[in-house]
Amino acid sequence: MNLKSIGVFDSGIGGLTVYKCLKERMPNEKVVYLGDTARLPYGSKSAETIIKFSEENARFLLQKDVKIIVVACNSSSSYAVPTLQNSLDIPVIGVIDAGSEAAAKGSQKKIGVIGTTATISSGAYETTIREKRPGIEIISKACPLFVPLVEEGWIDHRVTRMVIEEYLMPLKEQGIDTLVLGCTHYPVLKDAIAGVIGNEITLVDSGITTADWVYVILKSLGWLTEPDMEKKETFIQDEFYVTDFPERFKNVGEIFLKRQIPAVNVADI
Repeated sequence: MNLKSIGVFDSGIGGLTVYKCLKERMPNEKVVYLGDTARLPYGSKSAETIIKFSEENARFLLQKDVKIIVVACNSSSSYAVPTLQNSLDIPVIGVIDAGSEAAAKGSQKKIGVIGTTATISSGAYETTIREKRPGIEIISKACPLFVPLVEEGWIDHRVTRMVIEEYLMPLKEQGIDTLVLGCTHYPVLKDAIAGVIGNEITLVDSGITTADWVYVILKSLGWLTEPDMEKKETFIQDEFYVTDFPERFKNVGEIFLKRQIPAVNVADI
């Protein structure tokens, strides 16, 4: 058993979709979450800048005595995970490998991949999926407007539905049967996306597979936190940090989680 926490970082609010999956899979684990809200979005920044920001985020989480770091940002996963894995003494898990594995196993025809400009430009999903499923056809598309729509809280809004149609109907018309939600903001739009492209296209949420991977790693190392029979674990024990706009994070984050976030602290990075 290991009483240290799981560290999670993202460029902002989107990583809460991964946080939610982690808590559903491992409710007894304490999670320390960092959203770099002062410097988002990462998706439009250079690889060098994304790596620099990711290293700074990881150093902050290490100060919180975490036992594993989950990079809940697709842009950071695309560029920074190898650097972090080589430089840190604890496991570092990104969301690219997990999402790619789920897509490669599930698709029978064509895979669609959507994400930020940085994630799509990196080609990380295409490369990783083809390593697991050589020869599969992949159609990728950057959907940069999804993130600000989610951050604005426009989850079920006519403007959001119009943008989904504009971005995704061409992928549906090209015959995809699986769609990788290659940004941690996008699972919040699952219902809206399915309402536009139909339920016959499988949506891959990498947060679910990532949580499974973290569970396996912690269990193999003997680091899983066992339930305290005398004290019920609660959501309040988790820690949330942002680099700016804590009130906004709290308000929109509660839309993501569909429950209250007790406190959000400002991190000095």
